[in-house]
Amino acid sequence: MSRRLSLALRVLAIAFLGFTIGACAEKKDPPAVAQSEDAAALDPAALKFAAVSPDSIRRVISANAGAKGTLVNVWASWCQPCRYEFPEIVKLARAYEAQGLHVVFVSADFTEDLPNARNFLAEQGVDWPTYYKTGDDQAFINALDPKWSGALPGTFVFDAHGVLRDSWEGKATYAAFEKRVRPVLSLPALPDST
Repeated sequence: MSRRLSLALRVLAIAFLGFTIGACAEKKDPPAVAQSEDAAALDPAALKFAAVSPDSIRRVISANAGAKGTLVNVWASWCQPCRYEFPEIVKLARAYEAQGLHVVFVSADFTEDLPNARNFLAEQGVDWPTYYKTGDDQAFINALDPKWSGALPGTFVFDAHGVLRDSWEGKATYAAFEKRVRPVLSLPALPDST
């Protein structure tokens, strides 16, 4: 391989790495989150924080009996856009729970960062089961949506039967989440095939 081609490939690799890191490192701090008294009392060690593999993520999505829709958010504790939108998703989960929305958080943190993820979940008042990704990255991506590049945050909206209805990458506001979840929650119930 020529020196020019080798140098060009190095520059390209460095540029790609810079873009990837930059995508999850915004300069703005996430907004302060008002916490309820219950949220402040959460013990990180008491949270249900379980492994989920590419083979089991679909079972997690479909296990939500009675849910009209499931929003899956893949995030990481070190990802600033993830931290920014996280309180918006928690607020959405609480506001739309009675209408049949179930929210599934999946941490993409590396093993050594899982304590940070657990602490962040407790700080945000997440008192329902959450997950951390295990296994092959590409297999996990394909299990949720083969069109997903793997960028964080990644959000996926499934209907009551586990059919992917919407997905997007990057942070979103409460209004954007609401706009994309409402159509799924208003779908007529399909007859169960079992």
